[in-house]
Amino acid sequence: MTHREPYLQKAAMYDLLSMYYKYSDPRLHIHYYHKHLKNMQKAIYGTRDRQQSRPAQVRVLHAVPDAPNVDVYVNGTKALGNLAFKDISEFMALPAGKYHIDIYPAGTSVSTVISKRVTVESGKIYTLAAVGKGNKLQLLPFITDPFVPSGETKVRFIHLSPNAPAVDIAVKKGDVIFPKVSFKQATDYLGLTPMTVNLEVRAAGTKDVALALPNVALKPNQAYTIFAVGLLGETPELEVLMVKG
Repeated sequence: MTHREPYLQKAAMYDLLSMYYKYSDPRLHIHYYHKHLKNMQKAIYGTRDRQQSRPAQVRVLHAVPDAPNVDVYVNGTKALGNLAFKDISEFMALPAGKYHIDIYPAGTSVSTVISKRVTVESGKIYTLAAVGKGNKLQLLPFITDPFVPSGETKVRFIHLSPNAPAVDIAVKKGDVIFPKVSFKQATDYLGLTPMTVNLEVRAAGTKDVALALPNVALKPNQAYTIFAVGLLGETPELEVLMVKG
């Protein structure tokens, strides 16, 4: 028996359990779906020991609605320049370890708007999101999991609008798929059949639509993250960014 076979067997078992609960109990469906994904990843990419030589992948999202364009420094060296609100960088490969991230208004290096020490692990994929408003800014790490079983798709939602209340993400005029998501909160990924779907952002627990999301295309063999950014009832207005990963 190869090192992969036990993980493949567990993955198959959890896939069956996930499909069994898909319509009767969404909570258990997601629970077993994630166990299925983890075992598939171990079968394909190997265990943690096998991943130690792989660098981390890190990208930065500018989600501060009232901040200027920014430059990003890693351990004192400029790594990204002139990121505007809603920009998300390409991935940078960083060896595992601790890094000091400084974010300055673009073209300056005197006074940071955010300064944070982050730790990245081998083989993991991170989105570092600059969030908040005014002088209450943070740099939040979100781990991306791009693995999707063949022919499937998955999506998650991250709430980064600093003045918006908790929200539900729902199918248009239909069921809620991500309930009561608060500012700075990320949902788990939800495994789906590839489709194009009309979604809407609602005030949590209500039918009040804060933002319509028409024609959301979820393609096979792809993971997605939907970020809510901007301001509710103010400028720049509330909107979503949909990115791969």
